[in-house]
Amino acid sequence: MAEAETEKATTGSLLSNGGVALDTTAPNGSEEQLDTSRKVDPLSPRKRDRSYNEATECTENAVKRQKGVAPIKAEYLLRSTGNWTEDEKGGVEYDDAAEAADDRYQKIDGRGRDSRQGGKGKKDKKQQRGQKGQNTSRTFGSSHDKLQLCGTRQLSPEFSPKECPFGSKCKFEHNLRKYLNEGRRGDLTTLDGKCPIYEAKGYCNLGWKCRFHSSHSTERETDDGRRELILLEDTERKPAEGTQDPDYEVGVFNIVSKEAKINLSRRRTGTPRADAYLEWVNANADAERVHFDRKPRSGAIGQPEEELTIKKEEEERAIKKEEEPDIKKEEDEDNRAQFVEPPFRPSEKRRIYYGPETPILAPLTTQGNLPFRRLCVELGAQVTWSEMAMGLPLIQGDKGEWALMKAHESEIRPPKFEHKNAVVRGYDNAKDLKFGAQIAANKPWLATKTVEVLTSLCPQLRAIDLNCGCPINLVCEKGCGSALLDSNARLESILRGMNYVSNEVPITVKIRMGTKDGQPTAEKLIKRLVLGGYEAVESGKGTAGVAAITLHGRSKQQRYTRGADWGYIAECAALIDRLKREKSSRTDTIAEADPRDLANDGHVYFVGNGDCYSHVDYYNHLENAKVDSVMVARGALIKPWIFEEIEKGQYLDKSASERLSYVEKFAKYGLQTWGSDELGIGTTRRFLLEWLSFSHRYVPVALLEHLPPNIQDRPPRFRGRNELETLMASDNYKDWMKISEMFLGPATEGFKFEPKHKSNSYEIEAEG
Repeated sequence: MAEAETEKATTGSLLSNGGVALDTTAPNGSEEQLDTSRKVDPLSPRKRDRSYNEATECTENAVKRQKGVAPIKAEYLLRSTGNWTEDEKGGVEYDDAAEAADDRYQKIDGRGRDSRQGGKGKKDKKQQRGQKGQNTSRTFGSSHDKLQLCGTRQLSPEFSPKECPFGSKCKFEHNLRKYLNEGRRGDLTTLDGKCPIYEAKGYCNLGWKCRFHSSHSTERETDDGRRELILLEDTERKPAEGTQDPDYEVGVFNIVSKEAKINLSRRRTGTPRADAYLEWVNANADAERVHFDRKPRSGAIGQPEEELTIKKEEEERAIKKEEEPDIKKEEDEDNRAQFVEPPFRPSEKRRIYYGPETPILAPLTTQGNLPFRRLCVELGAQVTWSEMAMGLPLIQGDKGEWALMKAHESEIRPPKFEHKNAVVRGYDNAKDLKFGAQIAANKPWLATKTVEVLTSLCPQLRAIDLNCGCPINLVCEKGCGSALLDSNARLESILRGMNYVSNEVPITVKIRMGTKDGQPTAEKLIKRLVLGGYEAVESGKGTAGVAAITLHGRSKQQRYTRGADWGYIAECAALIDRLKREKSSRTDTIAEADPRDLANDGHVYFVGNGDCYSHVDYYNHLENAKVDSVMVARGALIKPWIFEEIEKGQYLDKSASERLSYVEKFAKYGLQTWGSDELGIGTTRRFLLEWLSFSHRYVPVALLEHLPPNIQDRPPRFRGRNELETLMASDNYKDWMKISEMFLGPATEGFKFEPKHKSNSYEIEAEG
């Protein structure tokens, strides 16, 4: 445990050349200084034959590194037992599935906090090929008490409970002492035996079901000499009776009431802004056809005669356009006058800011929960995103989907803001915040209604991001995620609609390089998003109005394999910069985008995403790719203190005890979020194990032969500098369970956990 930790955390010091020197102690007791300075030559974006990642790792006298294997010093390596697979050597196929995991859509706990779709049903051969190597349809068992205590007794004193409407017919336990003695497991002694919820609120809303109830309950003697069990409350911290919202949670924002979700599920909630926008689109449909000389088609699409007629009409229009340019120009102006003014402009949005001091935590499916985001914010994350939420379940009032929108109070504070000269006009840092919501939608009507409901019920949102990067089949088959990359016109229409209904909340988008390997299309899409498609600009609709674009340097087909292509990201960044310069020199006012449609005063921020694993990666990408900021995904899961490294500009060799303290914090935050009863502890344990399945891959920097580390490298089996460090590096599920039990106690008999990937595919079934 933590007491077994003997070494001290080793922090780096900046060298004069921008590198870092780490003072480390070798196993034999000798002192050695590890020079981690690196000189990185700027990479020309067009030199695609050279790997961007290799360029950032070059040193003058570097020893050749074995690709895919972490370069651990020989004295720490363990002799292989012969069961080290190829998957363990290189980056496994679904290694980065945290951003979009198939199992995210399966039911995992009774509270529905992480459920969308069950894992039943046959999969076709294509799906089976796409999911090879991954544990699909994972189950996690259940965590519950042996006897279920009636809700009328949960928060009441022993002798004065609320009246149960079912009386003697109630199927739940009414005898409090019987429940405490026979119906539940004993109180936990971990976390100093103190209830995290009571410590934060001054009362515990789980009452007698809390596994720490002895820390906030006592026994008193009544007037008739009996001993009565009662719950304790801190009256100074607990809100006054009758003034508290039943859905209130201390330090949590964007809580949607039960009544609001019921109204959504029963279609009682109106969406007037979305309806007005959709009516506006329909009203302009005829004007668009006239403007572009299109006639409504009748009959089946694609008939040979129809295609010939359309082609002939296009040729005639081209000839007419050459002969009568002035007449055509006058007609265009007359047609533009027929368009109805849109109800809301993107430029009226609240301004946002991205800069070198704002590293971003990516939307992480399953792992990007509130406790983990809260931990990352403490360690320096300046922008956070919710897990991807599906639009349809949101407008249907699904409680699991709406739970993803909750944000901790630390995420509501403004991000760091230092480069005041580089900010857009009208930006007010005091009104900015860290937390944004990411959604997935496949059609304009769904996206607009989702955004309107979101902005109405969740006032604390920095921005709303449309996911166009998720590559998994369950999402793409519905036309969401990466499927939108092949439908540029539809994507532009969706983003424009989101802008018109989101009030002051800015709209952003996250995309990939393209859908197929070797055929990137992001440059074409980015140009369309920044300037607007030809038809949209000509018809007066304007640009999509996005405030920021995030590009993941992989294709949909590539999913999460191989390295991210930062060379291509650099090309796209150069494109945006060129478009900005061309805009200032453009003389064609007709083709120029309407200033009212340009979000963020016309400044579209560009963010890069993929394989960022150290401050060296972060600043290299800022310098060489010329992005405004970098989004961190898997790197934050493996070492959340990457944000601290970025802030300090140096490697931080965290000791095992420090890393264990982060696990303890996650456990506390998880219990405060999901509850300190048996069910909440089981949920917290499950998400803690999900995180440990990533964090165990961390190799302390003092154990590495070469720096910076590469996130694609998988470590061979090694021993740490003490027993705790070795335990935390274990890829054995039993060791993950041991770590969870340090803070959550033994798991229930019904609890199960299966790692995501089959390289660790043994089932976990905890014994009570």
